[in-house]
Amino acid sequence: MSRFTSAFAPKMEAMLAFRTARGFKEGTHLRNLVSIDKFCMEHYPHSHELTSEIVYGWLDTQTAANTKTLPAKASTVRQFGVYLSAVGENAYVLPEKFATNRSRFTPYIFTDAEMAALFAAIDRLPNDKSEPFLNIIAPVLFRLIYTCGLRPNEGRELMYENINFDTGEIIITNTKLNIDRIVVMSDDMLALCKDYDLRRSMFGKKSKYLFPAKDGNAFANTKVYAAFNKAWTMATSNPQEPVPRCVRVYDLRHQFASACLIRWLDEGRDLAVMLPYLRAYMGHGSLNETAYYIHILPENLTKSSAIKWKKFNDMFPEVSV
Repeated sequence: MSRFTSAFAPKMEAMLAFRTARGFKEGTHLRNLVSIDKFCMEHYPHSHELTSEIVYGWLDTQTAANTKTLPAKASTVRQFGVYLSAVGENAYVLPEKFATNRSRFTPYIFTDAEMAALFAAIDRLPNDKSEPFLNIIAPVLFRLIYTCGLRPNEGRELMYENINFDTGEIIITNTKLNIDRIVVMSDDMLALCKDYDLRRSMFGKKSKYLFPAKDGNAFANTKVYAAFNKAWTMATSNPQEPVPRCVRVYDLRHQFASACLIRWLDEGRDLAVMLPYLRAYMGHGSLNETAYYIHILPENLTKSSAIKWKKFNDMFPEVSV
Protein backbone atom coordinates (compact mmCIF):
# COMPACT_ATOMS: atom_id res chain seq x y z
CA MET A 1 0.00 0.00 0.00
CA SER A 2 1.36 3.38 -1.00
CA ARG A 3 2.44 5.79 1.71
CA PHE A 4 1.17 8.64 -0.45
CA THR A 5 -2.35 9.59 -1.52
CA SER A 6 -2.07 12.50 -3.96
CA ALA A 7 -1.85 12.28 -7.74
CA PHE A 8 1.94 12.24 -7.28
CA ALA A 9 1.85 9.02 -5.20
CA PRO A 10 3.27 6.60 -7.82
CA LYS A 11 5.93 9.11 -8.86
CA MET A 12 7.04 9.63 -5.27
CA GLU A 13 7.28 5.88 -4.70
CA ALA A 14 9.25 5.53 -7.93
CA MET A 15 11.65 8.29 -6.92
CA LEU A 16 12.34 6.66 -3.57
CA ALA A 17 12.83 3.24 -5.19
CA PHE A 18 15.26 4.76 -7.71
CA ARG A 19 17.30 6.47 -5.01
CA THR A 20 17.34 3.37 -2.80
CA ALA A 21 18.59 1.27 -5.72
CA ARG A 22 21.47 3.72 -6.09
CA GLY A 23 22.45 3.28 -2.45
CA PHE A 24 20.81 6.32 -0.88
CA LYS A 25 18.83 6.06 2.34
CA GLU A 26 15.07 6.17 1.85
CA GLY A 27 14.57 8.21 5.01
CA THR A 28 16.48 11.20 3.65
CA HIS A 29 13.46 12.50 1.74
CA LEU A 30 10.56 10.30 2.89
CA ARG A 31 9.21 12.56 5.62
CA ASN A 32 9.29 15.66 3.42
CA LEU A 33 7.69 13.81 0.52
CA VAL A 34 4.85 12.77 2.82
CA SER A 35 4.40 16.44 3.74
CA ILE A 36 4.40 17.49 0.07
CA ASP A 37 1.93 14.72 -0.71
CA LYS A 38 -0.41 15.88 2.05
CA PHE A 39 -0.17 19.50 0.87
CA CYS A 40 -0.98 18.48 -2.72
CA MET A 41 -3.87 16.29 -1.63
CA GLU A 42 -5.36 19.19 0.32
CA HIS A 43 -4.78 22.02 -2.15
CA TYR A 44 -4.09 20.46 -5.57
CA PRO A 45 -5.84 17.07 -5.53
CA HIS A 46 -6.18 16.88 -9.31
CA SER A 47 -2.75 18.19 -10.31
CA HIS A 48 -0.38 15.77 -12.01
CA GLU A 49 2.29 18.37 -12.75
CA LEU A 50 4.73 19.74 -10.17
CA THR A 51 4.32 23.48 -10.76
CA SER A 52 6.12 26.43 -9.22
CA GLU A 53 2.86 27.28 -7.46
CA ILE A 54 2.90 23.91 -5.68
CA VAL A 55 6.61 24.09 -4.87
CA TYR A 56 6.57 27.58 -3.37
CA GLY A 57 3.18 27.04 -1.76
CA TRP A 58 4.48 24.04 0.15
CA LEU A 59 7.74 25.82 1.04
CA ASP A 60 5.71 28.73 2.42
CA THR A 61 4.01 26.41 4.90
CA GLN A 62 7.38 25.01 5.92
CA THR A 63 8.82 28.51 6.40
CA ALA A 64 6.10 29.25 8.92
CA ALA A 65 6.72 25.95 10.72
CA ASN A 66 10.52 25.93 11.05
CA THR A 67 13.03 27.91 9.00
CA LYS A 68 15.98 25.91 10.40
CA THR A 69 14.93 22.78 8.51
CA LEU A 70 14.06 24.66 5.33
CA PRO A 71 17.27 23.80 3.41
CA ALA A 72 16.58 20.07 3.75
CA LYS A 73 12.96 20.56 2.71
CA ALA A 74 13.98 22.67 -0.25
CA SER A 75 16.41 19.94 -1.24
CA THR A 76 13.63 17.33 -1.22
CA VAL A 77 11.26 19.27 -3.43
CA ARG A 78 14.14 20.15 -5.75
CA GLN A 79 15.22 16.50 -6.04
CA PHE A 80 11.64 15.49 -6.76
CA GLY A 81 11.52 18.01 -9.59
CA VAL A 82 14.86 16.80 -10.91
CA TYR A 83 13.64 13.20 -10.89
CA LEU A 84 10.39 14.04 -12.68
CA SER A 85 12.25 15.98 -15.35
CA ALA A 86 14.72 13.11 -15.80
CA VAL A 87 11.89 10.66 -16.54
CA GLY A 88 10.30 12.99 -19.07
CA GLU A 89 7.68 14.74 -16.91
CA ASN A 90 6.96 18.46 -17.02
CA ALA A 91 8.07 19.69 -13.62
CA TYR A 92 9.32 22.86 -11.96
CA VAL A 93 12.85 22.40 -10.62
CA LEU A 94 13.66 24.63 -7.66
CA PRO A 95 16.90 26.56 -8.32
CA GLU A 96 19.87 24.86 -6.69
CA LYS A 97 20.96 27.99 -4.82
CA PHE A 98 17.57 28.07 -3.10
CA ALA A 99 18.36 24.84 -1.30
CA THR A 100 21.62 26.05 0.22
CA ASN A 101 21.92 26.66 3.96
CA ARG A 102 20.67 30.19 4.47
CA SER A 103 18.63 31.77 7.18
CA ARG A 104 16.84 34.49 5.26
CA PHE A 105 14.78 34.69 2.10
CA THR A 106 15.33 37.63 -0.20
CA PRO A 107 12.10 39.63 0.20
CA TYR A 108 10.06 40.45 -2.85
CA ILE A 109 9.23 44.15 -3.06
CA PHE A 110 6.05 44.66 -5.07
CA THR A 111 5.54 47.48 -7.53
CA ASP A 112 2.47 49.66 -7.04
CA ALA A 113 0.83 47.95 -10.02
CA GLU A 114 1.53 44.50 -8.58
CA MET A 115 0.10 45.47 -5.21
CA ALA A 116 -3.05 46.79 -6.84
CA ALA A 117 -3.43 43.64 -8.94
CA LEU A 118 -2.72 41.38 -5.96
CA PHE A 119 -5.36 42.92 -3.71
CA ALA A 120 -7.86 43.06 -6.55
CA ALA A 121 -7.31 39.30 -6.95
CA ILE A 122 -7.63 38.75 -3.19
CA ASP A 123 -10.99 40.50 -3.32
CA ARG A 124 -12.07 38.03 -6.03
CA LEU A 125 -11.00 34.86 -4.24
CA PRO A 126 -13.73 32.22 -4.35
CA ASN A 127 -14.92 30.40 -1.27
CA ASP A 128 -13.11 27.27 -0.22
CA LYS A 129 -15.38 24.26 0.40
CA SER A 130 -13.73 23.65 3.73
CA GLU A 131 -13.71 27.36 4.61
CA PRO A 132 -16.96 28.91 3.33
CA PHE A 133 -16.13 32.41 4.59
CA LEU A 134 -12.71 32.69 2.99
CA ASN A 135 -13.90 35.43 0.63
CA ILE A 136 -14.95 37.55 3.62
CA ILE A 137 -11.86 36.91 5.74
CA ALA A 138 -9.02 37.05 3.17
CA PRO A 139 -9.43 40.70 2.03
CA VAL A 140 -9.30 41.92 5.64
CA LEU A 141 -6.62 39.53 6.91
CA PHE A 142 -4.10 40.28 4.14
CA ARG A 143 -4.71 44.04 4.31
CA LEU A 144 -4.20 43.97 8.08
CA ILE A 145 -0.93 42.05 7.73
CA TYR A 146 0.26 44.59 5.15
CA THR A 147 -0.91 47.87 6.72
CA CYS A 148 0.25 46.93 10.24
CA GLY A 149 3.44 45.09 9.25
CA LEU A 150 2.40 41.89 11.02
CA ARG A 151 4.00 38.49 10.77
CA PRO A 152 1.52 36.15 9.03
CA ASN A 153 0.92 34.11 12.19
CA GLU A 154 0.34 37.28 14.19
CA GLY A 155 -2.43 38.16 11.77
CA ARG A 156 -4.20 34.83 11.52
CA GLU A 157 -3.96 34.18 15.29
CA LEU A 158 -5.24 37.61 16.39
CA MET A 159 -7.50 37.33 19.42
CA TYR A 160 -10.82 39.15 19.06
CA GLU A 161 -10.56 40.54 22.59
CA ASN A 162 -7.28 42.25 21.66
CA ILE A 163 -8.89 44.54 19.08
CA ASN A 164 -10.10 47.98 20.12
CA PHE A 165 -12.67 48.95 17.51
CA ASP A 166 -12.88 52.48 18.93
CA THR A 167 -9.21 53.49 18.85
CA GLY A 168 -7.85 51.02 16.26
CA GLU A 169 -5.29 49.66 18.72
CA ILE A 170 -4.31 46.00 18.48
CA ILE A 171 -2.44 44.06 21.15
CA ILE A 172 -0.17 41.56 19.42
CA THR A 173 0.45 38.49 21.58
CA ASN A 174 2.06 35.10 20.98
CA THR A 175 4.88 36.81 19.08
CA LYS A 176 8.14 35.41 17.78
CA LEU A 177 10.06 36.89 20.73
CA ASN A 178 7.25 36.36 23.27
CA ILE A 179 7.03 40.11 23.81
CA ASP A 180 3.60 41.69 23.46
CA ARG A 181 3.35 44.94 21.54
CA ILE A 182 0.68 47.38 20.38
CA VAL A 183 0.10 48.48 16.80
CA VAL A 184 -2.47 50.98 15.58
CA MET A 185 -4.60 50.61 12.48
CA SER A 186 -5.00 53.44 9.97
CA ASP A 187 -8.43 55.05 9.75
CA ASP A 188 -9.19 53.20 6.51
CA MET A 189 -8.12 49.86 7.99
CA LEU A 190 -10.18 50.47 11.11
CA ALA A 191 -13.26 51.26 9.01
CA LEU A 192 -12.72 48.03 7.06
CA CYS A 193 -12.38 46.04 10.29
CA LYS A 194 -15.57 47.54 11.70
CA ASP A 195 -17.46 46.50 8.59
CA TYR A 196 -15.88 43.05 8.79
CA ASP A 197 -16.87 42.76 12.46
CA LEU A 198 -20.53 43.14 11.53
CA ARG A 199 -20.24 40.31 9.00
CA ARG A 200 -18.14 38.18 11.37
CA SER A 201 -20.94 38.26 13.93
CA MET A 202 -22.97 36.08 11.57
CA PHE A 203 -20.43 33.24 11.33
CA GLY A 204 -17.71 33.59 13.96
CA LYS A 205 -19.27 35.12 17.03
CA LYS A 206 -18.43 32.12 19.22
CA SER A 207 -14.75 32.05 18.24
CA LYS A 208 -12.06 33.81 20.25
CA TYR A 209 -10.14 34.61 17.04
CA LEU A 210 -10.69 37.64 14.83
CA PHE A 211 -10.33 35.42 11.76
CA PRO A 212 -12.01 32.13 12.70
CA ALA A 213 -11.83 28.97 10.65
CA LYS A 214 -14.93 26.87 10.10
CA ASP A 215 -14.24 24.94 13.33
CA GLY A 216 -13.77 28.13 15.37
CA ASN A 217 -10.00 27.82 15.66
CA ALA A 218 -7.51 30.18 14.04
CA PHE A 219 -7.26 29.91 10.27
CA ALA A 220 -4.74 27.21 9.37
CA ASN A 221 -1.47 28.56 7.94
CA THR A 222 -1.80 26.22 4.95
CA LYS A 223 -5.16 27.82 4.11
CA VAL A 224 -3.72 31.32 4.40
CA TYR A 225 -0.72 30.55 2.19
CA ALA A 226 -2.77 28.65 -0.38
CA ALA A 227 -5.21 31.57 -0.67
CA PHE A 228 -2.37 34.06 -1.07
CA ASN A 229 -0.62 31.95 -3.71
CA LYS A 230 -3.87 31.55 -5.61
CA ALA A 231 -4.43 35.32 -5.58
CA TRP A 232 -0.87 35.97 -6.79
CA THR A 233 -1.36 33.50 -9.62
CA MET A 234 -4.63 35.22 -10.56
CA ALA A 235 -2.92 38.62 -10.44
CA THR A 236 0.01 37.61 -12.68
CA SER A 237 -1.65 35.30 -15.20
CA ASN A 238 -1.05 37.55 -18.20
CA PRO A 239 0.21 35.37 -21.06
CA GLN A 240 1.76 38.43 -22.71
CA GLU A 241 4.13 39.08 -19.83
CA PRO A 242 6.62 36.94 -17.88
CA VAL A 243 5.26 35.80 -14.52
CA PRO A 244 7.13 37.40 -11.60
CA ARG A 245 8.67 35.06 -9.05
CA CYS A 246 6.44 33.39 -6.51
CA VAL A 247 5.94 35.40 -3.36
CA ARG A 248 5.15 34.76 0.29
CA VAL A 249 2.59 36.20 2.70
CA TYR A 250 5.61 37.39 4.71
CA ASP A 251 6.49 39.70 1.81
CA LEU A 252 3.53 41.89 2.81
CA ARG A 253 5.38 42.61 6.08
CA HIS A 254 8.52 43.43 4.11
CA GLN A 255 6.43 45.72 1.90
CA PHE A 256 5.17 47.58 4.96
CA ALA A 257 8.73 48.19 6.22
CA SER A 258 9.93 49.36 2.82
CA ALA A 259 6.93 51.69 2.45
CA CYS A 260 7.72 53.29 5.83
CA LEU A 261 11.35 53.86 4.90
CA ILE A 262 10.45 55.31 1.50
CA ARG A 263 7.92 57.67 3.09
CA TRP A 264 10.51 58.87 5.61
CA LEU A 265 13.03 59.43 2.83
CA ASP A 266 10.44 61.49 0.96
CA GLU A 267 9.85 63.52 4.12
CA GLY A 268 13.58 64.08 4.62
CA ARG A 269 13.69 62.18 7.91
CA ASP A 270 16.92 60.79 9.38
CA LEU A 271 16.52 57.03 9.01
CA ALA A 272 18.98 56.35 11.85
CA VAL A 273 16.63 58.25 14.16
CA MET A 274 13.48 56.58 12.84
CA LEU A 275 14.70 52.97 12.85
CA PRO A 276 14.10 52.38 16.60
CA TYR A 277 10.44 53.34 16.11
CA LEU A 278 10.07 50.90 13.23
CA ARG A 279 11.85 48.22 15.24
CA ALA A 280 9.42 48.61 18.17
CA TYR A 281 6.37 48.67 15.90
CA MET A 282 7.39 45.53 14.02
CA GLY A 283 8.62 43.67 17.07
CA HIS A 284 12.17 43.06 15.86
CA GLY A 285 14.68 41.62 18.28
CA SER A 286 17.45 43.98 17.19
CA LEU A 287 18.05 47.08 15.10
CA ASN A 288 20.06 44.94 12.70
CA GLU A 289 16.85 43.23 11.59
CA THR A 290 15.22 46.59 10.92
CA ALA A 291 18.28 48.10 9.21
CA TYR A 292 18.25 45.17 6.80
CA TYR A 293 15.28 46.71 5.02
CA ILE A 294 17.36 49.73 4.01
CA HIS A 295 19.57 47.45 1.94
CA ILE A 296 16.68 46.04 -0.09
CA LEU A 297 15.21 49.38 -1.12
CA PRO A 298 15.12 50.13 -4.85
CA GLU A 299 18.55 51.00 -6.23
CA ASN A 300 17.67 54.61 -7.02
CA LEU A 301 16.80 55.13 -3.34
CA THR A 302 19.84 53.35 -1.92
CA LYS A 303 22.00 55.73 -3.94
CA SER A 304 20.25 58.71 -2.39
CA SER A 305 22.44 61.08 -0.39
CA ALA A 306 19.77 60.87 2.34
CA ILE A 307 21.18 57.47 3.35
CA LYS A 308 24.50 57.80 5.15
CA TRP A 309 25.95 54.37 4.40
CA LYS A 310 29.08 54.80 6.47
CA LYS A 311 26.97 55.70 9.46
CA PHE A 312 24.79 52.62 9.03
CA ASN A 313 27.72 50.30 8.43
CA ASP A 314 29.40 51.59 11.59
CA MET A 315 26.20 51.08 13.58
CA PHE A 316 25.32 47.68 12.09
CA PRO A 317 28.59 46.07 10.90
CA GLU A 318 27.06 42.64 10.25
CA VAL A 319 24.59 44.11 7.73
CA SER A 320 26.46 44.30 4.42
CA VAL A 321 25.64 46.65 1.57
